[in-house]
Amino acid sequence: MAEGISGLAAVARPDARLLILGSMPGEKSLQQQQYYAHPRNAFWPVMTSLLELESGLSYAARLQALLTRQIALWDVLGYCQRKGSLDSAISAEQPNDFAEFMQQHNKVTAIAFNGGKAWQSFRRHVIKSQQLPATLHLIPLPSTSPAHASLSFAGKLLEWQKISPFFG
Repeated sequence: MAEGISGLAAVARPDARLLILGSMPGEKSLQQQQYYAHPRNAFWPVMTSLLELESGLSYAARLQALLTRQIALWDVLGYCQRKGSLDSAISAEQPNDFAEFMQQHNKVTAIAFNGGKAWQSFRRHVIKSQQLPATLHLIPLPSTSPAHASLSFAGKLLEWQKISPFFG
């Protein structure tokens, strides 16, 4: 049987303009209490490139770089059941409270979705039931997970450039 897991707290400043959402952190991220902690996940290399950061920054420094550029991180799901780390194994989904998040972060103009599962879960559980600004830009992106190997790093980076107009 799949075990019940809760996600990580949102990383955001009140002036955030872009919210990047995953589905639910994988086992490695939950163990380390860090977003995108799996060493083969391309999220941090993609963001390092897009934000023109130094490579090798500490997790705290990478988070600070996101916050400085008005980027917030969170997940669509606050709780789910899952055995292992694959999105395909997720069940019993319970979304985070985005209406409340958007009230506290009312400068967010775009939400980017790290992978199909995040986008699917947001459409299924959030759009239909939570009050969100009608003007939000919703940007589905390819997953940076190592499980999404059909797209190269260069291909992922090219797609992720769509978020560049939305950060400071």
